[in-house]
Amino acid sequence: MTRVYNFGAGPAMLPEAVLREVRQELLDYKDSGISMLEMGHRTETFRAIAAQAQADLRELMGIPDEYAVLFLHGGATLQFAMAPLNLLGSRRAANYVNTGYWSARAIREARGFCAVNVAADGDTSGYTDILPVSGWRVDTTGAYLHYTVNETIGGVEFHWIPQIQGMPLVADMTSMILSRAVDVTRYALIYASAQKNLGIAGLTVVIVRRDLLRPVPSGTPSMLDLREHIKADSLFTTPPVFAWYVAAKMLTWLKTEGGIPAATERNRRKAALLYAVLDASGFYVSPVAHTCRSWMNIPFTLAERGLETAFLQQAASEGLVGLAGHRTAGGVRASLYNAMPEAGVRALAEFMREFERSRA
Repeated sequence: MTRVYNFGAGPAMLPEAVLREVRQELLDYKDSGISMLEMGHRTETFRAIAAQAQADLRELMGIPDEYAVLFLHGGATLQFAMAPLNLLGSRRAANYVNTGYWSARAIREARGFCAVNVAADGDTSGYTDILPVSGWRVDTTGAYLHYTVNETIGGVEFHWIPQIQGMPLVADMTSMILSRAVDVTRYALIYASAQKNLGIAGLTVVIVRRDLLRPVPSGTPSMLDLREHIKADSLFTTPPVFAWYVAAKMLTWLKTEGGIPAATERNRRKAALLYAVLDASGFYVSPVAHTCRSWMNIPFTLAERGLETAFLQQAASEGLVGLAGHRTAGGVRASLYNAMPEAGVRALAEFMREFERSRA
């Protein structure tokens, strides 16, 4: 079996050790006689897996007891609606920061439930930079401030927490959760889809401070009420059992790899290695401002755009796949999630240097 380096933005690469464990247990989970794909969500076996996953996530991220941890359906996109539904209460407005594609999607969804004040918009930089918080226009009557920590498509990442005095903070951490340390106590609500750093598609983690939840508007489907999911311990309806099981494996793997401190240093090194190649040459073009370059998703173009197809084809032939940019942006994009080993980034860096030499 030949494994390639998958730089796709998601569903993303998984550690080989996790894949081997899943394969070993797929037909018969721990002598139960059934596969995890068949496992009932209310069995003692699965409840033990779910409890361990929550405990491991709490340990890795330092999540205090006053926060609920939920494992839900729907992806981050569903949280674009669930956040305002569950946090607005009697308020009629919320603040949003627009740094690109995914924050714009969150803004568009929230406008169906409240007045959205765009406190900062990266349009003037083409969404390649983040406006300093001193230039933001925050509505102090808003229920919260929402931002996307890492824009998966544009490669813009916050390396600081945009705290506004007295304003609850909501964060989409889909493409950076568990990649570096996060002070959970600075947030009212955090959400993240699993298919980047947490496992496979179909699962979303929600971390929410219980005392900040508000009654949802009358007529809201009960599936959209976070309080119902908390009462049911994430088992309000049949959860994505297999995705939750894979997430549990990923969390165990991350702990064995040194936890968040070790992941932070690995990810810092991986990103620095690739940015060094981009900065050393005019052959490749990295559009994002240095102060907000993403560690997880690194988009770039070739100065001679006509060479990009050849670049992607030749990279794939070398076992470097998933490098095509998002359909809305084009170009090239390398995603360096936790499961991407440093050897994969070194292989990509060397390929990029050789590709440039061959076209000189």
